[in-house]
Amino acid sequence: TNSMTARTRTNDKALATFKARKAEIDTMLARLQALSDDHFNAGPDDIHWGHVGDLADVATKLREITDSAFGEGEYAG
Repeated sequence: TNSMTARTRTNDKALATFKARKAEIDTMLARLQALSDDHFNAGPDDIHWGHVGDLADVATKLREITDSAFGEGEYAG
C-alpha cells in the first residue's frame, strides 16, 4: 500500500541519516583517541596548569555527553 511504501521510504531516510551521524561520531571519537594517545600534543616537560584546565574542560564536556548517552548524572531516570 502507499502508506507502507511512504513509511518504508521514511525509515530508509532515517536509517541513512542515523548511519551518517554515527560515522561522524566515530570519526570524532577516533580523532580524539589519537589526540589523547599523543598526550593532547603536550610533552611531559611542557605541561603547565593551562593544559590541566584545557583537559578539565574537555572532561566536563565529555562527561555531559556520556551522562546523556548512558542516562547518568543529571540525565538519570
